Amino acid sequence: MSERKLTIEQKRLDADLWIILIATLAVLGIYTAFQSQFSSMVKNENIHILLRTLIAAVCQFGLAGLGISIVAIYRKESFYSYGLRLKGAIKSIALCVVCFVPYIIFSAATNRITSYMPFQSVWMTKEALASGFPVNIMAMLLIATAWGFFEAFNYVVISDKINKRYPSKYKLLNWGAIVCAVMCILIHGMIGVTLEGFIEMLAVVIIIYGMLIVKEMTGNAWGCIFIFIFLWNAF
Repeated sequence: MSERKLTIEQKRLDADLWIILIATLAVLGIYTAFQSQFSSMVKNENIHILLRTLIAAVCQFGLAGLGISIVAIYRKESFYSYGLRLKGAIKSIALCVVCFVPYIIFSAATNRITSYMPFQSVWMTKEALASGFPVNIMAMLLIATAWGFFEAFNYVVISDKINKRYPSKYKLLNWGAIVCAVMCILIHGMIGVTLEGFIEMLAVVIIIYGMLIVKEMTGNAWGCIFIFIFLWNAF
């Protein structure tokens, strides 16, 4: 039996996914090789907070953003084509927030919620906020762009390309969302080996899978971005 030939579009999508993967792994390799130097530089208070934030943001962008940006430039794709539009934004945000509710309940039940502040787990956030104007605004914009917009949008683009490459016959069976949920768990080390860890992992799967399903339903990606700016890393 002869092998089924790939279409031009399928080959293009395969190439796009490989570009994203290779770019991400290349940055990860560089970061791993110089992790100690990077950490000491970012935590060195003798270096201006804005410069440290910029360095960390560039690294974060390299891990989640560079690959999709290379593809967008090479393919002459607009980010707006991935759901960055006003139509359906409120609905997208509301439904994505609902997807985050199980994680909030889990965090409250395990006494993990001590305060609310977006990006509080990012090293430079508290120091950036304590800096004077306009440094605090500039630093927080860098943080919101790298750890908020691009981390969320990275999942949106990857999921979209996987779904176009491997379309599902069932609306709620979304291969792109599944892959992105697994990526998130592995990246953030949330593989549950205890009951509490398993429940946390399940809550994270609901967030990532749910927000990407919402994006597919509404055609709007702002809900995903809202999650990563205002809720992810905020409790």
